[in-house]
Amino acid sequence: MPLGENDEKTTSPTELFTIYILKSSAGFNIIFNISNTVNYFFSGCCMTVLKLIVTAVFAYLSGSVSTAVLISMWLYRRDIRKEGSGNAGATNVARTFGIKIGLLTLAGDFLKTALAAWFGNLLAGDLGIVAACAFCMIGHIFPLFFGFKGGKGVATAGMIALILDWRLFIILVAVFGIVFLLSRRVSVCSICCAAAFPIALAILGTTTPRLVLGIFITVIVIWRHHGNIKRLHDGTEPEFKAKF
Repeated sequence: MPLGENDEKTTSPTELFTIYILKSSAGFNIIFNISNTVNYFFSGCCMTVLKLIVTAVFAYLSGSVSTAVLISMWLYRRDIRKEGSGNAGATNVARTFGIKIGLLTLAGDFLKTALAAWFGNLLAGDLGIVAACAFCMIGHIFPLFFGFKGGKGVATAGMIALILDWRLFIILVAVFGIVFLLSRRVSVCSICCAAAFPIALAILGTTTPRLVLGIFITVIVIWRHHGNIKRLHDGTEPEFKAKF
């Protein structure tokens, strides 16, 4: 008997089984793809975090190599932290042992910062550079190898500026020079450069992580100069006079 227009066509068991398999396969593929995506995401995140941790450790240890202390101990058998202002930095070295030794100290601080940034870039790209610079500065200020008593981070910050953008470095050198001519005090120059760091970086154009690094540098450098700020307020901060 021929089928009418309103009669429904029945589906055979074979067709039902085929539809079930196709739907099940599609569902399985969707679940499988989601699972792979989640696993890839978390494995990628874990690897990135691991690389940043390794970068941070390397940079901190690199920063902990206090050039000022090593040079003063090796060349003069004296701890620079017990001389002059007591700061383990290039300025105090220049005041105590002469401008040439101060410049040698500055070069050493630049070199260890560059090494840390190079390693960070090699391992984790731009984010690695940011992490390396931050932790190298922490190591410089709180060195593991020298009782966590280090410098104020100014030389390290200078090299970080050069690493991030050579134009930023030029701007900060200009700020340093102008302020020094007006005040003759390195502490004032350092504080002004620290304040200008993120502002100049933002004007030049940068990424958010780099800007955060710039703000971190401002805060930590100015904080490390709290004693100088008090002496400036009291009018007892000495002018810079280096030996030649």
